[in-house]
Amino acid sequence: MPHASLMDERALGPEEGPLLRARLHMRGGKRRLVQGKIAAGIVTLYDALSAALEWYIASPDRRKNLVTEELVNLNNDRIVYGLLIRANVLDGHFDFEAFDQLVEKALKEEMPDYDYQEMLKGLENVMTKLGVMPYNESALPPEDPMTY
Repeated sequence: MPHASLMDERALGPEEGPLLRARLHMRGGKRRLVQGKIAAGIVTLYDALSAALEWYIASPDRRKNLVTEELVNLNNDRIVYGLLIRANVLDGHFDFEAFDQLVEKALKEEMPDYDYQEMLKGLENVMTKLGVMPYNESALPPEDPMTY
């Protein structure tokens, strides 16, 4: 993964760790897409989204706006995504279900002909609404081009 050896997520804590991982995986996922490693890029971008959702709900200030039932599993990305739509943090235009299915396909096969532009545009919109993007590239640890 793009964050390998670039960070100690546990040492950074429950907010800074997932935020940095989300940003590193956005950068690494986009690089992989451009390199033609489409399936790997899609899977990496899913991890970026998962980390962003984890980061968002880690903050008591951000989480207080989410209406949840006591037994809701906040470790389930699909559930958290739905809560963020209901709280009007996200508008729901990004099709999480379709993205999840795309990731499942990417885990099984390479996808050299997949046109990822619309998916990436939608994901970047989600990341912007969550507050993960934009970010200062120079504030991130330098990328190791040897990471896949």
